[in-house]
Amino acid sequence: MKIAVLTLGCKVNKYEGDALIFKLRELGYDATDKLEKADAYIINTCAVTNEAERKSRQMMERCRKFNENAKIYVLGCASQNRPVQFEGRNVTYIQGVANKMEIINHLNQQGEKIYDLPSKYEDDLYSAQTLTRAFIKIQDGCNNFCTYCIIPYLRGRSRSRSMVSVISEAQKLPAEVKEIVLVGIDVSSYEQNGKKALIDLLEALDGLNKRLRLSSMEDNLVTEDFVERLSKLKNFCPHFHLSLQSGCDEVLKKMNRKYTTAEFYNTVTLIRKYFKNAGITTDVIVGFPTETESNFAETVEFIKKVQFADLHIFPYSKRDGTVAAKIYKDLPKEVKMKRVAVLEEVKKELKEKFINENSVLKVLIEEEKDGYFQGYSENYIKCYLQGNFKVGDIVTCEIKKPFKDGTLVKEIEKNA
Repeated sequence: MKIAVLTLGCKVNKYEGDALIFKLRELGYDATDKLEKADAYIINTCAVTNEAERKSRQMMERCRKFNENAKIYVLGCASQNRPVQFEGRNVTYIQGVANKMEIINHLNQQGEKIYDLPSKYEDDLYSAQTLTRAFIKIQDGCNNFCTYCIIPYLRGRSRSRSMVSVISEAQKLPAEVKEIVLVGIDVSSYEQNGKKALIDLLEALDGLNKRLRLSSMEDNLVTEDFVERLSKLKNFCPHFHLSLQSGCDEVLKKMNRKYTTAEFYNTVTLIRKYFKNAGITTDVIVGFPTETESNFAETVEFIKKVQFADLHIFPYSKRDGTVAAKIYKDLPKEVKMKRVAVLEEVKKELKEKFINENSVLKVLIEEEKDGYFQGYSENYIKCYLQGNFKVGDIVTCEIKKPFKDGTLVKEIEKNA
């Protein structure tokens, strides 16, 4: 029986989807992550925005174009949020966020089961990693309850995976994996025995001689002790994705973000004290319901002041059930999209400036495509190069010129 597991959304979802594929193959199924003809489809959905939910529903129709008689199973954040949106669509089984592995036990059943959100980390998901870069999930859930965000209601409270379990999975990674990315809904909240423990975990993993990278994190994680200890790790990649969301204190307060722009700027300054060429990237929400033109202008100026290496820009998406949806009136779509366009231009300028501030990069080659070997530097610059390489090589390069969504580089030295 061939089963396609199709994942939408974040790196956590990607890890969980890969884990499902690994388990299905262990049980003898022909499992793939490709959208192609199959006997059954498992759609691992996303609900971070209305558009993400729409794409999750649309995926069902895309599957039916390959096999109109296939069984379709739906799980994840969108079905946790509103299972009714998948009912009456000839879906075989609907499940939510919790106990994702249970979907395998329902492959020959019809029905719906939305499990209660767990209070402890579910440590039953392991992924067989065969690429150059491996995601390892260390945490789930979120305690922040930002007024615009639905995720804490769908994923539950923050809970951390044991350090022993994380290290065990990392130690089992094959030699071709050259980089580990630690992922979670909020990795900043990773703790052991009630104490912050992310830096302890990174120190424990540093001896595996694989590059280490963090996914998105919060401003409150970054202290002098944390960054100083990070700077002593030999394999840490200096890429910090710090979620800003707005560069206006008035908007940040109404978003229930737990910092000011001054505190955020101090965090960035602290990082650059220890990592001169750190890639500092961020998320920005434009068009939050209370955001005025003046508020938006403050955000633009603050982004320029920080000098981010890259921006992920999102128009505000009203999510029913959140505080913001209950008390604020949404802005017109055209206002939001106009502001997106402004920030896209700022992003282009900042990204090019950051690339030009670098000269020599260590690049992990992840694929060969369209006549170029492609990969990322330690500080997360997309690099393109030509030559006699193979996937998995780490190459010291010099920057030549801007190219596509990154830079063209030339080999100086091939590293072991």
